[in-house]
Amino acid sequence: MSTEFSFNINSVCLDENYQPSDSTRITTNFANLARGESRQQNLRNALRMIDNSFNALAHWDNPQADRYSVELEIISVDVDVAGSGKTFPSIEILKTNIIDNKTSERIEGIVGNNFSSYVRDYDFSVLLLNHNKDKAQFTIPDNFGDLHGKLFKYFINSSVYKQHFKKLPVICLSVSDNKTYYRSDNQHPVLGVEYQPNESSLTEQYFKKMGLQVRYFMPPNSVAPLAFYFFGDLLNDYSNLELISTISTMETFQKVYRPEIYNANAAAGQCYQPNLKNLDHSLTQIVYDREERSQLAIEQGKFAEEHFIKPYQSVLEHWSANYPV
Repeated sequence: MSTEFSFNINSVCLDENYQPSDSTRITTNFANLARGESRQQNLRNALRMIDNSFNALAHWDNPQADRYSVELEIISVDVDVAGSGKTFPSIEILKTNIIDNKTSERIEGIVGNNFSSYVRDYDFSVLLLNHNKDKAQFTIPDNFGDLHGKLFKYFINSSVYKQHFKKLPVICLSVSDNKTYYRSDNQHPVLGVEYQPNESSLTEQYFKKMGLQVRYFMPPNSVAPLAFYFFGDLLNDYSNLELISTISTMETFQKVYRPEIYNANAAAGQCYQPNLKNLDHSLTQIVYDREERSQLAIEQGKFAEEHFIKPYQSVLEHWSANYPV
């Protein structure tokens, strides 16, 4: 029984001509935009929003607010768990690259940003739902997220990751609408004002098993905090331009998918409770179907169960039991 998993990494440019591959989760932010009659206009508008946001934050030596452009790469990671050459799409992340139009320099950005995982869909949309079906009180299954977390850490520590990427990933998510966030006195010139949550969320606990810690910051020009999941020291391990590339990219996605929070007409105050029913917000000129995304998460979780969890169950259980925490 082989327990030495191997990974294959592929990269494709996310531009206005991008079309999702058959193995891409359709609920992934960028893939969801690239569908339907408005697909090209959606992508064009989103990429323009990212560039505008970047230049607004990187305002020094940038009088016309047009010095920088952001190029995005979709990084697809397939895992071979049996040594057979047959792979399963384990995760997809984004890598930012910054173009300095003044100097023609191409600056490497941050890898991570968006995070897409079929196994996470299985955990939240199949395993967790089945565990709580017909139960009066919500509970978490034993070892919830252990396999996913160990697979992620195994990939991050692999020679394949280190060959492709210079720095550890940063993943940027929206805040939770069932938590309260309190403004602190800590402020960073790019990340902005730090917020502290009133309690830990299931998402935080899940990502902690991936080895990631979290901090919440509301950047300048923003109206709500973002959740930054990272290894090491978020404030000192990355340059200002690297951080801006993540903020501009991920806040643009959040303005599209959660306009009630990230495109609200009033900014978060000292005590902030995100509200997905907030009517005082503006819509972007980008078309998407939030209800469809929720339904597809269940379908994608079942796909992972059928093609990954069940076929390799014994191998995965043996590997997870012996992988160091």
